[in-house]
Amino acid sequence: MQKGPRATPPHRRRSPRSPRSPRGGARPPLAARLKRDWPMLLMVLPAVGLLAVFYYTPILGSVIAFQDYSPYVGIKDSPWVGLANFQWLMLDASFWDATLNTLSITAFQLVFYFPVPIMLAILLDSIVRPRVRLLMQSIVYMPHFFSWVLVVSLFQQMFGGAGLLSQILREHGYRGIDLMTNPDTFILLVTAETIWKDAGWGTIIFLAALAAIDQNQYEAAAVDGAGRWRRMWHITLPGLRPVIILLLILRLGDALNVGFEQFFLQRDAVGREAAEVLDTFVYWRTLLTGEWSYGAAAGLVKGVVGLVLIVIANKVAHRFGEQGIYQRT
Repeated sequence: MQKGPRATPPHRRRSPRSPRSPRGGARPPLAARLKRDWPMLLMVLPAVGLLAVFYYTPILGSVIAFQDYSPYVGIKDSPWVGLANFQWLMLDASFWDATLNTLSITAFQLVFYFPVPIMLAILLDSIVRPRVRLLMQSIVYMPHFFSWVLVVSLFQQMFGGAGLLSQILREHGYRGIDLMTNPDTFILLVTAETIWKDAGWGTIIFLAALAAIDQNQYEAAAVDGAGRWRRMWHITLPGLRPVIILLLILRLGDALNVGFEQFFLQRDAVGREAAEVLDTFVYWRTLLTGEWSYGAAAGLVKGVVGLVLIVIANKVAHRFGEQGIYQRT
């Protein structure tokens, strides 16, 4: 009996070549990709130009970190000192104090500030009536557009020595308090200011991620008897997990950058030991003393450490099966 042709196993079958790709799934040539994507490239061209002019071109000026730079002679004629600025930086106790303050504030805000936009987004998403939801979103977004001068002034009026809280305490026979000049509670103060100003704005990305979750999952879970908390734990949080990990990686990469204006405005009130961070350290050691190379070395260290933290955090995310910021294709 003659046997028919043997069937090819499914895992060894080859898919037919796409008519748009003559090399069987190979990447299209550059000319074809440019012709296909030129509208998108044209749209992002202004943004790329701004990045190139205001972000990447100034990076070339980091060479002064390896020089004894003087603005009167310029980069070309400034003497080359190699790693001397970095050696002085590593021996500077004020630099390590600023680094310790920066890392302490970052770690504290990572625990007490980072979850707030997530919880606020879940709360806003649970509001059924669209008009009420829009009103609440507008209210929590508004402080983001206030300057730090206004935010610090408002907190001064509330928690300063002559603020509203102290007046209420004095009226009831208690001693007034001044949280704005207390270095022991400064980390709580700046975290509260950050939450009030930026927590609402941080909910935008999480609200977008919540809108992308399939609502049929909630309906199916409700039919199966799952309550509100169980639906949030098994549907909402897993749906937000990729965005949470992405923003967490970015926050770790920005660990040495906690802001300048907020701490600059309150530095004199609580003292250098409590409010000195790397951004203010670079300002005071560069613009006021003229040590341009020294400040550039400190800024370069910040950038390198941030890059290393992003790479490490991204690799950890890959180990746990998440996409992270980027991945190899």
